[in-house]
Amino acid sequence: MNRKSPVYLNALRAFEASARHGSFSGAAKELNVTAAAVGQMVRGLEEWLGMPLFYRRTSGKARLTLTENAEHALADIRAGLDRLGMGLDRLRESGTGGILNVTVSPAFAAKWLLPRIDRFQSRCPETDIRLETSLNLIDYKAHGIDVGVRYGDGNWAGLVAEKLMEEEIFPVCSPSFTDASRIAEPADLARSTLIHDLSVDPAIGFITWDMWLRSAGVHEGQAQRGMRIDNSAAVLQAAIEGRGVALARSILARDDLAAGRLRRLFPEVQVSSKLAYYVVYRAEYSSLPKLRTFRDWLMEEALKP
Repeated sequence: MNRKSPVYLNALRAFEASARHGSFSGAAKELNVTAAAVGQMVRGLEEWLGMPLFYRRTSGKARLTLTENAEHALADIRAGLDRLGMGLDRLRESGTGGILNVTVSPAFAAKWLLPRIDRFQSRCPETDIRLETSLNLIDYKAHGIDVGVRYGDGNWAGLVAEKLMEEEIFPVCSPSFTDASRIAEPADLARSTLIHDLSVDPAIGFITWDMWLRSAGVHEGQAQRGMRIDNSAAVLQAAIEGRGVALARSILARDDLAAGRLRRLFPEVQVSSKLAYYVVYRAEYSSLPKLRTFRDWLMEEALKP
């Protein structure tokens, strides 16, 4: 290879993606750039090579067709990009230093991970955590994620999932909640101001107020009154501020209960969630030292009271 030649790495990625999708727009969505940017990178590569790589149609559906020379070279380019990725992965696996890309939900970050993360950073000061919070299931490969904690049934295609923590679901309120004196039995909850958590779809097994009340023996009336919030941390905060009774997830409410900011109602009614928290990562990253260290630290923290 001529070492004085410019290295068009991004242009090669743009070319390969455009060839696979048959369009600049399809490649743009994958690479998270504009179609114009993809087209510009491909044109720059063509100018450097001194030959076209695609036949562009001037009418009809905007679909690209590889030239004969480009089609012959495509397999080698793909192999080269794959080998480059493997080489970078080996460099990343060589130690515990550098950046560890972690994804969790906003509520798990606020209520569990961030209050404890100093202990990990004290143990591994050479590892920098880059935290991405999202309620959506992020594509690990596309977003460069190394490891995450997900709440669900443990089945996510293409990923390894190890159970981290199980949890209970129970009602909580502020110790100063004005209506607490009128809640003597679970049936009274249906007539109280309730805070509903909309952050997880009940279709996958998330316990709602109606489900909890039925488990507590309340079969008449429905829990309709109150606030509806799509963030579990905000649900607990609303309860702390005395705005109603929240249906808490034990893992997220643990610190607030211990600090006395919340109190549990009807502890004799025990309802376990079918869902749990899992440490989730790509199988090919399982030997990454900083991932293993972070995973082991999560497991240790989960065992603490």
